[in-house]
Amino acid sequence: MRAELRAKRRSLSPTERTLAAQAVARNVDVAFPLRAGQRVAIYASLREELQTAPLIERALARGCRVFLPKIERRTGRLHFVETHTDVRHSANHLGILEPTGTTRVDARFLTLVLLPLVGFDAHGVRLGMGGGYYDRTFAYRNLHTHWHGPRLVGLAYAFQQVHSITAAAHDVRLDAVVTDKGVVRCRTG
Repeated sequence: MRAELRAKRRSLSPTERTLAAQAVARNVDVAFPLRAGQRVAIYASLREELQTAPLIERALARGCRVFLPKIERRTGRLHFVETHTDVRHSANHLGILEPTGTTRVDARFLTLVLLPLVGFDAHGVRLGMGGGYYDRTFAYRNLHTHWHGPRLVGLAYAFQQVHSITAAAHDVRLDAVVTDKGVVRCRTG
């Protein structure tokens, strides 16, 4: 399933990618209004992923504090590092851009996390690229049900929704997924 969905993403034209990215940015702002002072984490998109540049620009323009994930190679977890127009970025071992030399925030203290995915279902089960970085970082959500933050929202093309994905015990479920066609509020049981 992962290979099939990735191939479908790669087959999109540049115009389709741009229009979808703009639609997702608008849909995020309607469903989860971006407000000044919010701490919003957004992934730096790879070529085949849904592009996040329009969303990052919108969040910064609204006065949000925007954080990009940075992989901690030793633990396999993510740290979230602030970005803005003056911040330098460098590519990590996977080719993902990460900010350098700026403020870091613990994942628990973010307001909203907008994360990539390869596939998802209506129950909030996310099929990622297979590295497990987000699941390790937000594993506390499976253990501490009283801790409700941050809201985890996937970003995807509408065609990435599948009927069902078998969840592993370590999978951290999404609260919602925003696509180019709208918002899917996830049923998490």
